[in-house]
Amino acid sequence: MSDVPPLKALHAFDAAMRLNSFSLAAEEMNVTPGAVGQQIRKLEDWLGVALFTRHVRRVEATADGLAYAARIRPALDQITEASRSLRHQHAHSVRVVMPPSFAAKWFSRRMSRFLIAHPGTELHVGSSSEVADFGRDPVDIAIRYFSGEADHLQSILLHRGQAALFCAPEYRERIGLNQPADLMRATLLNDTLHAWWPEWLGEFAELDKNRIKAIRKIDVDLTSVAIESAIHGQGVLMAVPLLAEEDVLQGKLVPIFPQCVLAVPFGYYLVHPKNAELRGQVKLFRDWILNEAQDISI
Repeated sequence: MSDVPPLKALHAFDAAMRLNSFSLAAEEMNVTPGAVGQQIRKLEDWLGVALFTRHVRRVEATADGLAYAARIRPALDQITEASRSLRHQHAHSVRVVMPPSFAAKWFSRRMSRFLIAHPGTELHVGSSSEVADFGRDPVDIAIRYFSGEADHLQSILLHRGQAALFCAPEYRERIGLNQPADLMRATLLNDTLHAWWPEWLGEFAELDKNRIKAIRKIDVDLTSVAIESAIHGQGVLMAVPLLAEEDVLQGKLVPIFPQCVLAVPFGYYLVHPKNAELRGQVKLFRDWILNEAQDISI
């Protein structure tokens, strides 16, 4: 038997230990929970010890598992950092990933400013709602819409999340939206990334769960599609005001009940690995976007 453990299995084991879940580890690795379990079983067979105790609906690390994770994690972090450093040491580029709606509605109008300010840097922008894996994906820094809580990431708030309502001007007039309770007659465009309708309606329209459930609703899993649907008079949009700003200025959308804005526990955060030294170009981008974000109310 080789003295080198199965490296793919080590990756699965480390992810499962960090996240305390085979399912979450599977999401991070873009595989099935069964595949994670198979890799960990392979590692257990190689080591000759049990790393997890399996229960019906959960797994629990054994003492051997905890001790082994503590020993190998610094080495895995060192491999990741050494690989990232070597891959990028001569690069004059910045690779950033952000949610598609944020890229289209806020960042796209500003990104040329970075290239004008730093003409020697190449900027590569990816738009995805998937969580970037800094150890696996070719990404230096990311913008993520989440709670801001991640032990392994440095998270800097760009814009605190809010839930506000918008619709096309003609839709407001046609439905007669004069007070929050009038939304009983409307169609709600439920952007699943910003799904705070029950909280908003409960607080500002004082509707109970049954009346909220009775309102017509369309679920949309892309913010850009939800915004376009609202522009075309399909219903009332709930969105972070930042994303509707341009369409409001152009008269395509109007805010309704602007005094009724719900604070939510999510926001747009700039994130990068907590213990990694950022390259020069990445630091330039970080400082630039933080400066650009100063014009956003947080």
